[in-house]
Amino acid sequence: MTTLTYGGTDRVDGTPTQGGYASEYIANEKFVYLLPDKLDPAGVAPLMCAGITVWEPLVRWNAGPGETIGIVGLGGLGHLAVKFAHALGAHVVLFTTSEAKAAGAKALGAHEVIVSKDPAAMSTQANRFDLIIDTASVPHDLTPYIRALALDGTLCALGALGSLQFDPMALLIGRKSLASAGSGGTVGTQAMLDFCSENGITADVEVLPARDINTALDRLERNDVRFRFALDMRQM
Repeated sequence: MTTLTYGGTDRVDGTPTQGGYASEYIANEKFVYLLPDKLDPAGVAPLMCAGITVWEPLVRWNAGPGETIGIVGLGGLGHLAVKFAHALGAHVVLFTTSEAKAAGAKALGAHEVIVSKDPAAMSTQANRFDLIIDTASVPHDLTPYIRALALDGTLCALGALGSLQFDPMALLIGRKSLASAGSGGTVGTQAMLDFCSENGITADVEVLPARDINTALDRLERNDVRFRFALDMRQM
């Protein structure tokens, strides 16, 4: 099995792995990555988790010119999915429950914004999308998004980690698929970093001193962040 960089167990001495909270780290060079010179380290950090999570399905299902890609949710994963899909050359549509996020989504690269709470707006999206990446973190019915898929389209559910709710008939009609993804290997992660370096892509982050981690966690619980916190470990 994998050895997690955070919350795992070191295979040599058995100590818990601490990820970015560690004061030092020893790793085989095959499992580390060169930080692109042009990119802000704070903005790169979320790419190693949220970024690769959305990058893998975009590449796996060939997001690019001529493809219509839907992104559900504009949070930590969703805003990176929008940036990636746009830079890959796809037509990008954001699904959101909040009309207030429309301007921000378009600034990130979305070509259209659909308010998913509006049944009439959702009904016009049927049989349209080659791929939909669902990053919404709360349980919700997937059926409207499955119905929005084109023939042989795929809905990749990434955000909600509990049981999934959907109408199986929505999958049956149109040979549609339901999939998921979690991370990527070294080859995929390096490809993502190279792509980000070439296209100037990083996560939108707010940097806080490490000593303010409780403030960050409190604000995170209130959904008061756009779109990720990064902790400056030099300021303990």
